[in-house]
Amino acid sequence: MVNAQINDQMVNDMIDTHIHLDEEAYAPDREEMILRQRESGVEAMLIPGVNASSVGPILDLSAAFTGLCYPALGFHPQEVKEGWKAQWTLIEAAIREHRDKLVAIGEIGLDYYWDTTFKAEQQELLRLQLALAQELNLPVMIHNREATEDTLRILREAQMTHGTSPNGKLTGVIHCFNGSRETAQQILDMGFYLGIGGVITFKNCKLADTLAGDERFAPIPLERLLLETDGPYLAPTPFRGQRNESRLMSYVVERLAQVYNSSPEAIIEATTANAKALFRLK
Repeated sequence: MVNAQINDQMVNDMIDTHIHLDEEAYAPDREEMILRQRESGVEAMLIPGVNASSVGPILDLSAAFTGLCYPALGFHPQEVKEGWKAQWTLIEAAIREHRDKLVAIGEIGLDYYWDTTFKAEQQELLRLQLALAQELNLPVMIHNREATEDTLRILREAQMTHGTSPNGKLTGVIHCFNGSRETAQQILDMGFYLGIGGVITFKNCKLADTLAGDERFAPIPLERLLLETDGPYLAPTPFRGQRNESRLMSYVVERLAQVYNSSPEAIIEATTANAKALFRLK
């Protein structure tokens, strides 16, 4: 793998706060594709972990593309199966060992969409990872699918339990947000950010209306939004169904500019500042 030290970051380029660059979909041209993002106005890409097998590839990519790719490590809820505690032991050890390299603990959370067999185990694991994030003073990347009530409840419990820690208040981002305005307000009240990706460009998606507000709710502050892709998934219209790349966030930016009656440059400036603040990027 080439070593691509990036020293010429442009001010106010886009930051992709969630892209799975280690996945097989990028294998045919991974290195060229990563560098192509930089040439297309992407300042940084954050790579979340999902299981023990993803630890090595994510750390390797971040080392090879220093200043462009940043690692997060975590245990995804869909990966929770029989014997999950043994895998958690490995992931926790890796998080502790590489803490100074990490920008977050993630991707973690709850997912009841496909299977609820391990619902209790998912909740136990989420609590363990939130406690570790609090101990190590790292933000979290939260996955929530068909589990909003439990996700928010456990996040609140974690903040109450660890809120007086010397390391400060637990915070992070709700990845791939597409919920109601009421749910968004609860997330904002906890001090979390909303990750906005290609879903906002999909036909019949109500996310734009949620962000814009109505007679009951003010617009969601731009200062609480982050850009993301969830690549290789969820490519924006007109690329839906194709492999997603960070450069395609420009379509998300255009849609957000319409929602906020703003310029694309202002959207990028705000979301980039938000990402740098949350994940402590230089």
